[in-house]
Amino acid sequence: GTSSFGKKNKRNHTLCIRCGSMSYHKQKKTCSSCGYPEKKLRNPGSIKAVRRNTTGTGRCRHLKKLARARRSGFKGNAIIYKLKSQ
Repeated sequence: GTSSFGKKNKRNHTLCIRCGSMSYHKQKKTCSSCGYPEKKLRNPGSIKAVRRNTTGTGRCRHLKKLARARRSGFKGNAIIYKLKSQ
């Protein structure tokens, strides 16, 4: 009956037109992921922190060795031990 229609408030978020995630709030009319309909994309602060601390911001000690080993075709552990001795 009519009273059961009042309980239909489970799905507040639906697909966002801009980013395609299920983050568009139907009542607020905003996307919690990208910030649509605002012109600027929503940018959570943690993205900036990730950019500061990801691979490539430090020395990349192990990755440097891997790049060198790849060039020589990964000829076993002997090369890695050689690199360690240098």
